[in-house]
Amino acid sequence: MSLTSQGADVPEHQQRQITDEQFHDATLIWNYHQMGHRLRPCSAAVGLGSHDLGVATTAAHLYRAGVFPVLVFSGGNSPTTHARFPRGEAVHYREHALALGVPDEAILVEPKAANTGQNITLSRALLARAGVEVDSLLLISKPYMERRSYATCRKLWPEADVVCTSEPLELDDYIKSIGDEKLVADMLVGDLQRVIEYPKRGFAVEQDVPGDVYDAYERLLHAGFDSRLINT
Repeated sequence: MSLTSQGADVPEHQQRQITDEQFHDATLIWNYHQMGHRLRPCSAAVGLGSHDLGVATTAAHLYRAGVFPVLVFSGGNSPTTHARFPRGEAVHYREHALALGVPDEAILVEPKAANTGQNITLSRALLARAGVEVDSLLLISKPYMERRSYATCRKLWPEADVVCTSEPLELDDYIKSIGDEKLVADMLVGDLQRVIEYPKRGFAVEQDVPGDVYDAYERLLHAGFDSRLINT
């Protein structure tokens, strides 16, 4: 049932497309994906391209707060972002950040990355060409992508002191912003599969997955939340 198909006075748990148990499992995975890092000043930041404009909003807020002096927006297009960001994820992110008061000279645009590994490697090369010395790096991503971006960066840029952050949203609020509970749960499951599988492929460092989180992942997989899986 759609989140908007019932009246506003209907209790929230009755408006869900997924069961309360599945929502609980999704929440466990949502919380696991977020690293809980304490924000601190960094040499530079990278906003990882995706369908989520909240990445650019968060980047702009943190720039204005003085957390970093230079910002890379990284991302080309994917099948899920082409319609939303036809000129490329990084280009649209830059335009949004400019509208929020980030000066043009503080933004570098990396418009070619097609995956998280390329986000990291191409942004690193761009910062080097710009003469930016990076000791510490702030990665800004979708909320459920923090852990995967951290694991990728630790593999590909191990000498950087990595801090991860995202728009501060609870799962309920993120679902409302997307408008599709099933899709969000699928994305949570898909990113956790990547956290588990990518170290085996050399794409990321290994991350411990607590037993309750893995059990939640298995239950959602068996229930059909699998549209964002990779082939293994």
